[in-house]
Amino acid sequence: MKNLILILVGVLFLASCSTAPKEKTIYIVRHGEKVLTGDDPMLSEVGQLRSQKLAQILSDKGIEHVFSTNYRRTRDTALPTSMQAGVETQIYDPRNHDELVEQLNSLDGNILVVGHSNTVGQIANYFVGEGEKYGDLSDDEYNFIYIVDINKDGSKVTRKTFRDY
Repeated sequence: MKNLILILVGVLFLASCSTAPKEKTIYIVRHGEKVLTGDDPMLSEVGQLRSQKLAQILSDKGIEHVFSTNYRRTRDTALPTSMQAGVETQIYDPRNHDELVEQLNSLDGNILVVGHSNTVGQIANYFVGEGEKYGDLSDDEYNFIYIVDINKDGSKVTRKTFRDY
């Protein structure tokens, strides 16, 4: 009888350790428009306005984590949202998407990820599954927001524009 109880407790414990994805939404955006000089350019005036608009769009989305690459333009794009949410921006390596996605999957709560023209589509593609994949953005495309909804049934990616808000 004692062994049966131990087995039942063990089974219940393992059942509670579910690996089902946590429900959350991940917002993936390219940094705002940048000035065209320097190795690590800052945001242009238009880019600063876009970062403020992003914070406005996400103000009621319950953002609990903000990720950015360690470039000035991405950090500055993330800053208004991280300040509004009261969280620190976490730096990630834009060359290691596997590590970033693993971290995103492990977190509770909604997330903002700020990346680059050649990374945001690739990050979104991790969550697309068998659907149509996203390509890199052109140098003049700053207007897209990739919205990844994750729930017990899997994930769904929608691409919207800032104008949709």
